[in-house]
Amino acid sequence: MVVVPVEMDAERFDALVAEALDEIPDEIAMLVRNVVVLVEEEPPEDEPDDLLGLYDGVALTERDSSLIPQLPDRIFLFRGPLLDMCDDEDDLVEEIRITVVHEIAHHFGIDDARLHELGYA
Repeated sequence: MVVVPVEMDAERFDALVAEALDEIPDEIAMLVRNVVVLVEEEPPEDEPDDLLGLYDGVALTERDSSLIPQLPDRIFLFRGPLLDMCDDEDDLVEEIRITVVHEIAHHFGIDDARLHELGYA
């Protein structure tokens, strides 16, 4: 089966990301602190071309009182790879949701092995 990339403008893609963030349960969302979610067209050159998302920060489980306040942690979603891997908008909505949950889980210190066990790899 050949996957035909979804075509979508940046504004609609950003709206889907916002919808995925809105679906995060309030009891979890209120624990996410000092994190910004950004959409980039492609992953950095030193990362795999098919990378869907990336957490850049210090997980809550690794912080202590000696950590001085700093710039927000960042969650990146990569538009190009997400569009490339999806067959249609419904598929894209699901992949964005999974990627958002995956990267927020990293903020809470959940590693890739555990995410794989939970179905968010």
